[in-house]
Amino acid sequence: MTISRFFPTQVFTDLNRAGALNAQLLREIADLRNLDAAGASWSKENYKNGFTSYASANELQKISPTFARLEAWIDTRVASFARALDLDLGGARLRMTTCWANVMDANSHHSGHIHPLSVISGTYYVSVPPGAPAIKFEDPRLAALMHSPPRKSAPRAENRTHVEVPAKAGTLVLFESWLRHEVPMHVGRKPRISVSFNYDWI
Repeated sequence: MTISRFFPTQVFTDLNRAGALNAQLLREIADLRNLDAAGASWSKENYKNGFTSYASANELQKISPTFARLEAWIDTRVASFARALDLDLGGARLRMTTCWANVMDANSHHSGHIHPLSVISGTYYVSVPPGAPAIKFEDPRLAALMHSPPRKSAPRAENRTHVEVPAKAGTLVLFESWLRHEVPMHVGRKPRISVSFNYDWI
């Protein structure tokens, strides 16, 4: 008997051990939160109990040498992921177009969404307290699973309808931008801090 596994959904992870980079990112994100009035206002309406510079300062790699260093490190990983996906870029390359900070305080969450008009998206974890929620990915075929029996209580990873990738400081997570994902409620006292970004084919 042969079972073939077609149409896999790939997620890339890597660990950055440069603690000094994270320390500087933390300082700059704290400063950004204090100074970004537009971001605070947008977050109050759209990112309850948290802060994000998504709608106000979303090209941090262009204005901060620290975020530019992070971009350079991520660039090489995105190139590796593109090769693993067999993407034919026609001589061009994927470039980071947007980059923003996220601070999840207690009782903050990020509902399910995708990143339209991008190729590769991802998150880099700067500071993650114990018990902070993982990023949760949804099977892109979920809406088409008509009349399918439920899965067993502990199915293999490739048969799950939702998969969680734990958040850990220094960890990079990359995925194709069409992949729906969310971050469940954060109930810890200390904030869960990350940097999110998109890469486009330019």
